[in-house]
Amino acid sequence: MNALPAGFIPHFRKSPLTDPWEPLYSKITDAAVIIAMRAGSQHCNSRGFVHGGMISALADNAMGLSCAKQHQPALGLVTVTLNMEFLTAAKEGQWLEFITSFTKIGRKIDFAQGRVEADGEICALMSATFAVPKVKETESATS
Repeated sequence: MNALPAGFIPHFRKSPLTDPWEPLYSKITDAAVIIAMRAGSQHCNSRGFVHGGMISALADNAMGLSCAKQHQPALGLVTVTLNMEFLTAAKEGQWLEFITSFTKIGRKIDFAQGRVEADGEICALMSATFAVPKVKETESATS
């Protein structure tokens, strides 16, 4: 197995949905959470392309985590819209990075956009909006 690119560690956020896709990796910056993975056969369709549904789910995850980290404390956001534009196919064996390049944080709605890169080449563009949960007065006072 190839060494991980600088800054990537095993992904901190585990869930039953992503467990079958492990190992996943992440790199946290001031502005974003970048999720990454090496595409294996379990991520691909019968043509050897990484499945678009899996790419969409990880794009949603990366953008949501990038927005959530901008709130103090970090909040559990809910996806309102998710848009994907697939430009080229990602293939088995490629290193995929889900890079959030912009977030706008609001009181009720957060916005994010970014790209998915396969071995450094853009294969998809992504954008999403997220509903910000209401924080009760007692919760915000104790945070």
